[in-house]
Amino acid sequence: MQKHSLAGLIAGLTAASIWGGMYVVSKVVLEVIPPFSLLTVRLVLGALALGIAISFRRSHTLTREQVIQSFLVGFVGYGISLGFQFVGTKLSTASNGALVTSATPAFVLLFAPFLLAERTTPRRALALLVSTLGVIAVIDPRNAELSPALFWGNLSLLAAALTWAFYSVLVRKVTRSADLLASSAIMLIGGIPSSLLFGLWEFKTQGYGEITLGIIGGILFLGIISTAIAMLLWNYAFAKLPAAVASLTFFAQPVVGTILGAVFLGEEITLLFLVGGVLVGVGLLVASAEKEKANA
Repeated sequence: MQKHSLAGLIAGLTAASIWGGMYVVSKVVLEVIPPFSLLTVRLVLGALALGIAISFRRSHTLTREQVIQSFLVGFVGYGISLGFQFVGTKLSTASNGALVTSATPAFVLLFAPFLLAERTTPRRALALLVSTLGVIAVIDPRNAELSPALFWGNLSLLAAALTWAFYSVLVRKVTRSADLLASSAIMLIGGIPSSLLFGLWEFKTQGYGEITLGIIGGILFLGIISTAIAMLLWNYAFAKLPAAVASLTFFAQPVVGTILGAVFLGEEITLLFLVGGVLVGVGLLVASAEKEKANA
């Protein structure tokens, strides 16, 4: 079980790190392809990539009930949550998005006792508090803007954090009995109907820019690496770890994003960031130590 605990932590951290690093690529591709259109392509490529992986396995069947459950979970995560995230990012600011979505692990801690019967232990609460303080230091809330003009954008970002936490907890619930790889593929398909609908509207109202080889490469990275692989790793983390522990790996996203921003965009690494990064690490160690103890 300790092996599963370590593998789950690595999977969650890797997924969050990939998402933290995808913003540079996304920024370039989004200048040519609108967000919901890009999301549709990502989900289709992701589902196809997982489908190919499934085809090489002997056993990958799901029951009808598991297919329906996985589809609905995917609709919550990729249809609703990512939709709120796109709207919130458009109507608010990037710094607000980083700050508000950092509440996701706290919402996981809220849902887990009711949906998974996982009790919130003092150690997990302490780990969440320490990691949250760390990520707040990393993203520096002084950069946030709370003007009334951004209210609906900030509200959409809050809804994105809430629904992504709900999705993550549901993943653990569904994958207790369903095959992880097959159910993850169905989840990606679950987000396609709504993203396709908004994507068609974007195409009619905005159109697309010039599709170059660089843009195609970016799309493939976002679809295969940031969607198929990262989403599967995230689901694996929640399948193998208590939801409250797995959710803390989400905090790697702003840390990695800030580091890559410094490397590629020349952004400054502050002392506050270094302190925050240490606190995030301490929080993960505190949470994972309880998991190992429980499984001993």
